[in-house]
Amino acid sequence: MPLILGMVVPRRWLAVHVELREETTRKCYATALRMASRRLTSLYDEVMAPAGLRSTQFAILGELARGDGMTINELARALVLDRSGAGHSLRPLERDGLVSMTKGTADKRSVRITLTDEGRRRYEQATVLWHSAQDQVAEVLGTAVADELRAQLSDIAQDDRLTTR
Repeated sequence: MPLILGMVVPRRWLAVHVELREETTRKCYATALRMASRRLTSLYDEVMAPAGLRSTQFAILGELARGDGMTINELARALVLDRSGAGHSLRPLERDGLVSMTKGTADKRSVRITLTDEGRRRYEQATVLWHSAQDQVAEVLGTAVADELRAQLSDIAQDDRLTTR
């Protein structure tokens, strides 16, 4: 008899296990969400390419455009990223002069990020393109469905019950 996770199981269970694995993959919420995310990310990235921004960069600039800057930790919380992922995403934006990163005055470990004039200009240019991607999604899904989907996904992103931390 074969071993699965250290347990001896009858051979007939293996056929059921293979079926369940395939069924599990099709029913997996995370898999379906990742597939949809890749599809939409690809659309937005392609549409915003003339502005020289990817959808992730656009989201970062959008958060920064709302106020007078924020720390990396605040940005990471706002976009549901880990701090290192946020820092990694900021490097090309800083290199291209779209954001400015300065050490905190009270806490030298803290880094404050602000949008530069060029970053604001590029964000405004990309916003026009972003609207066309939004329109395309609304046209394909229907405005009511697209709005409901966005609301549900936003709720999921903010629901602390869906984390292991």
